[in-house]
Amino acid sequence: MGDMANSSVDFHPKKPGMDGKACAEDFEVSLEELRALMEFRGAEALQKIQESYGDTEGLCHRLKTSPTDGLSDDPADLEKRWQVFGQNFIPPKKPKTFLQLVWEALQDVTLIILEIAAIISLGLSFYQPPGGDSEVCGNVSGGMEDEGEAEAGWIEGAAILLSVLCVVVVTAFNDWSKEKQFRGLQSRIEQEQRFAVVRNGTVLQIPVAEMVVGDVAQVKYGDLLPADGVLIQGNDLKIDESSLTGESDHVRKAIDRDPMLLSGTHVMEGSGKMVVTAVGINSQTGIIFTLLGAGDVEEEKKENKKGKQDGTLENNQNKAKKQDEAVAMEMQPLKSAEGGEVEEREKKKASVPKKEKSVLQGKLTKLAVQIGKAGLVMSAITVIILMLYFVIETFVVQDRPWLTECTPIYVQYFVKFFIIGVTVLVVAVPEGLPLAVTISLAYSVKKMMKDNNLVRHLDACETMGNATAICSDKTGTLTTNRMTAVQIYIGDQHFHEIPTPQHISHHALELLTTAISLNSAYTSKILAADKEGGLPKQVGNKTECALLGLVLDLKRDYQCVREQIPEEKLYKVYTFNSVRKSMSTVVQLPDRSFRIYSKGASEILLKKCSSVLSRDGGAHPFRPRDRDEMVKKVIEPMACDGLRTICVAYRDLTADPLPEWDNEADIINNLTCIAVVGIEDPVRPEVPEAIRKCQRAGITVRMVTGDNINTARAIAAKCGIIQAGDDFLCMEGKDFNRRIRNEKGEVEQERIDKIWPKLRVLARSSPTDKHTLVKGIIDSTICEQRQVVAVTGDGTNDGPALKKADVGFAMGIAGTDVAKEASDIILTDDNFTSIVKAVMWGRNVYDSISKFLQFQLTVNVVAVIVAFTGACITQDSPLKAVQMLWVNLIMDTFASLALATEPPTEALLLRKPYGRNNPLISRTMMKNILGHGVYQLIIIFTLLFVGERIFDIDSGRDAPLHAPPSEHYTIIFNTFVLMQLFNEINARKIHGERNVFDGIFSNPIFCTIVLGTFAIQIAIVQFGGKPFSCSPLNVEQWLWCLFVGVGELLWGQLISSVPTSQLKCLKEAGHGPAPDDIMDEDLAEDEEEIDHAERELRRGQILWFRGLNRIQTQMEVVSTFKRSGSFQGAVRRRSSVLSQLHDIRVVKAFRSSLYDGMEKPESRSSIHDFQAHPEFIITDSGHSIPLIDETDVDDESERSNHNHVRVHLRHGPLPASSLPPQRPPRSRYPTRQQSLPVTLNCNNNAAESRVYLTRPAHVPGPPSPMHSFETCL
Repeated sequence: MGDMANSSVDFHPKKPGMDGKACAEDFEVSLEELRALMEFRGAEALQKIQESYGDTEGLCHRLKTSPTDGLSDDPADLEKRWQVFGQNFIPPKKPKTFLQLVWEALQDVTLIILEIAAIISLGLSFYQPPGGDSEVCGNVSGGMEDEGEAEAGWIEGAAILLSVLCVVVVTAFNDWSKEKQFRGLQSRIEQEQRFAVVRNGTVLQIPVAEMVVGDVAQVKYGDLLPADGVLIQGNDLKIDESSLTGESDHVRKAIDRDPMLLSGTHVMEGSGKMVVTAVGINSQTGIIFTLLGAGDVEEEKKENKKGKQDGTLENNQNKAKKQDEAVAMEMQPLKSAEGGEVEEREKKKASVPKKEKSVLQGKLTKLAVQIGKAGLVMSAITVIILMLYFVIETFVVQDRPWLTECTPIYVQYFVKFFIIGVTVLVVAVPEGLPLAVTISLAYSVKKMMKDNNLVRHLDACETMGNATAICSDKTGTLTTNRMTAVQIYIGDQHFHEIPTPQHISHHALELLTTAISLNSAYTSKILAADKEGGLPKQVGNKTECALLGLVLDLKRDYQCVREQIPEEKLYKVYTFNSVRKSMSTVVQLPDRSFRIYSKGASEILLKKCSSVLSRDGGAHPFRPRDRDEMVKKVIEPMACDGLRTICVAYRDLTADPLPEWDNEADIINNLTCIAVVGIEDPVRPEVPEAIRKCQRAGITVRMVTGDNINTARAIAAKCGIIQAGDDFLCMEGKDFNRRIRNEKGEVEQERIDKIWPKLRVLARSSPTDKHTLVKGIIDSTICEQRQVVAVTGDGTNDGPALKKADVGFAMGIAGTDVAKEASDIILTDDNFTSIVKAVMWGRNVYDSISKFLQFQLTVNVVAVIVAFTGACITQDSPLKAVQMLWVNLIMDTFASLALATEPPTEALLLRKPYGRNNPLISRTMMKNILGHGVYQLIIIFTLLFVGERIFDIDSGRDAPLHAPPSEHYTIIFNTFVLMQLFNEINARKIHGERNVFDGIFSNPIFCTIVLGTFAIQIAIVQFGGKPFSCSPLNVEQWLWCLFVGVGELLWGQLISSVPTSQLKCLKEAGHGPAPDDIMDEDLAEDEEEIDHAERELRRGQILWFRGLNRIQTQMEVVSTFKRSGSFQGAVRRRSSVLSQLHDIRVVKAFRSSLYDGMEKPESRSSIHDFQAHPEFIITDSGHSIPLIDETDVDDESERSNHNHVRVHLRHGPLPASSLPPQRPPRSRYPTRQQSLPVTLNCNNNAAESRVYLTRPAHVPGPPSPMHSFETCL
């Protein structure tokens, strides 16, 4: 398997459990047991663990691993675990073979027509009419007398077939190399995906594929879990399991309530440790994958072993395999160790795109259709005129009878005319466009890797060229993300540099050291520098590293404190999130009382402080006016220096009565402030210049940060985002929200439109604000061009903004897996200058396509007109089919390679963005196309009609059917090709520049192709003979051809002297899609977006109802589960999903009057009796990312916001008993706690696919095939 080569591990297929004896000896638990264990959820899972293993320690003991120290890192032990429990690797689907790609390339309609014509031509050339003397057929067979020539009649057909073969092989090769490139890119992404595990008591970052059962893995906020496991220690852990179960709410995980962690799910909050219990194809995601035919190898082995034992299973797997890839792969929650993202890419290409078509795609599609139609009309007219002319000439003018023995000869003529027509079509249709776009994008993507841009979606790199706005994070993107504490306020003293320990009271110093050491993730630490004299290495959260660095500067050791109180002994942790903007840790002191350590944004935490440490280490009251004074004298000066201010505080609580830990507002209150630390994160030295380039290129840079407004303003000024004398706005998130929302709290576009054009800094913003801003700018209509917005993000919560933006940049170093998944481009160095490089490449792609178009359309116009008029006047195209195919090859493949690989220059950043509605072919380009077209047509027609006199040779016009090639037509062909070659050099410039040779040597591909084409042309003319209809030319004739070719360059200079502004008559072409199209797409997109403005959606997400095209796949999965003997497992898995659902009712029309008030089911254990055959559940397999951070929602309400839709296709309406009793509606607009309107996804093709969702008779609703669904809470 070719794709295996890219993978970081070899895949050894195993039949699960075949080493039964071995595992009984080596481990006290088998693969089957672990697989069965992972089917349980919640209380059931706890019970199962207690029954089978006592507790999680018992499970670790049986897996021969230590909960604290992990595995031993002994290669033999790891190898054994691989053998018994499998590897953490899901084998990818096989890539298409080269032959499959050739077959796909052969499906091209124009090529098929040509093949048919060539085969007919071949067949007829071998047919000899019975009568020896063919005089009766008239002069039509004039060339037949010469035996040798007659026998050479087959050559034309064969040559066409050969050239078709060339085109096909080139296309297939391009596709193949593109696929290979992506697989390579993929394996690079995968190899970079690492996970933290504990081995021998030390934390190691290992490639995900090397994880084994028994590993103790550290999970933290933002991780995508790579394997199934059982939680052995957790702090405030919340998981988004929607990718597996379809539940949009976050599931709380704790050792005492639900310890099961599943692969492919996302950690949305908190941290913890888990022991890995299932990897690869044995994990929950792997099982689904195998059902969908992803692990082909695995299946084949099993099937060979079982033979026909289980026909149903085999049948179903094959059926599932045959499912359309795009649909099958929609289920995909996990990135397999190699194929996952490739599959995802294919899925993305195949499914309806989420974002509207990229700017370029829209324009190209429209243009290609227009050109294609024109070409079709021209070719049809050509064929009709040729045939009519021949029929009238032969049977009317010469008055000949139609003789049966002459039929094959007449048919040969008709086939010849047909071939000429098809050739006109082949030349007219720019099938090189997609090729040029692909080559240009693939080339750019490869080069962008070197510029630290890892492109996940091809069209993103071209959209970036049109960007008009960039909303950037501050930390790490504009700054270096190497944080150091430089100022501190402690014991009523403000130190402008870090003091020596003697200047601080002993008590305060001990409190500060303990607070920082314990109240930060234990994964954050400072390691010795890699090389002598270097800076120490910061690992983990950079802000925490700065505070740990402060502890070291104060000559204390945080590691000793952590060893005294290891992570397992922490009583409770309130982890950091974007709503709290603080983190707190509770520890139990020896006297059983509790102490809380808190750290967070200073202005937020100081509001919760009621006392502050004095110089002698005692606490004294801290009144609101003291706080205001502290803000004015300490925090604001620090912030104005561009420092981030962090407050560290503590509080003691008694053990009796036991505090209510879930009541966070009361717990984190009445704190004692220990210190305020000023942390510096210097601006990257290259950023101000990069921002200047952006501004010059017409791109507005906005900073969106969670930091204090003074800090943000200071950094923005250092970067050059805001400049003295400019008219700009800097505001905080809450101020922004107040100004854009109306009395009802809904976002209004008109209000946003008053703010965003001047807004440059948005501080203390939440991810919600970021999404609102991006959506507001994109939806705005105050500018004539729609804004194209790029956004950077690193946190899990940035997902919605990254998805909404035209181009989402995720941070490769600081970014979480969730952010990377939502993004289009990953910045591997987290640096803003890489974004500027992406803009340059994007504009370059756009220009490359325009250059190619300018060149191709000139050739098209000329070739079509020459073939058409030539055919009508001389009954034969001056350019033969094979020659046309060669020209087509030059135009399409070679020119796209040559022009699409031009490297970008800084000059691209000196102009404004093109904008979405600007035409692809500007007036300057149209001037060039028509100007060069006129020159070429004059030359060719001159040569065609008086060429024989100029060169004193025989005329090639009116030659009989199989006449030998003439010098006359060879000169025309040669001149035509040489003019194209020199015009290719002209096409390098599209903005009217005079120096077309500028930078030509910086593109070796271009030079190679031009010279190579020239060499092949010489060979074709001199040695091509009959197949290419060429007759060798002498030196003088060659020099004339060259002279005319070079004339193209001089003519180009003449054209560029004509000012475009004077040519009012010129039309532009290739505009973007019409406003109506865009409106439709926007509407569709809005239906798909979660409308952020609606306050009803403040709690929990809406579950997205993806189109019914997914039902089949889901059916396959469930029915295969049922039939494959793991029915109980499926039942358990599904019922655990169902246990968290509430019943559903159908609502009348989208968002119209909503019924409310439903009885809450008494228990959540199981709502459906599985035997009453619910057919299947439509769940969403794409994980949903929270738009609003639901911090401490009570567990019940958390469970309640589920939109699960039950669809019964086979069993008619639901029995009335299965619906909860209805109460009459109390009000037209229920409060938001009671109901959530659901926007049906625009991908829902229920109407087209004729799958109707049944509606119980007693629920009122519209008689349409689609209804809106709503959950009862």
